[in-house]
Amino acid sequence: MLMKEIKARPVSKGRGTGEVILSRESFSFLGGVDPETGIVIEKGHELEGKSVAGKIMIFPHGKGSTVGSYVMLGLAKNGKAPAAIVNLEAEPIIVVGAILSKIPMVDKPEEDIFKLLKDGMKVEVDGDKGVIRY
Repeated sequence: MLMKEIKARPVSKGRGTGEVILSRESFSFLGGVDPETGIVIEKGHELEGKSVAGKIMIFPHGKGSTVGSYVMLGLAKNGKAPAAIVNLEAEPIIVVGAILSKIPMVDKPEEDIFKLLKDGMKVEVDGDKGVIRY
């Protein structure tokens, strides 16, 4: 049962539950992930080789081309999108991609998510209320 809550700013509506996949590095969906499989393909990235499908992706912020939004939509159409996204600071590419793809998203968590949340933990992100439950 998810008992603790971290308040955050709501970005993209919806709720997503899944296991955390955490990165302290910024992330680009364009060239960073295979939209067919959901596997991170960016060479040298700490998530390289891991799947984002159905996971709660936690990373500081996005990077790269605006086409990344469409890669996120491709992931959603292929059933390989993250269950939700948590950023320290949302930026337009990830925000647009999350909204288009109906991926719940929050940013600006009020507590240090990198200390409280770990890979594999079960977490719920409520993009309507701006809450991370763990």
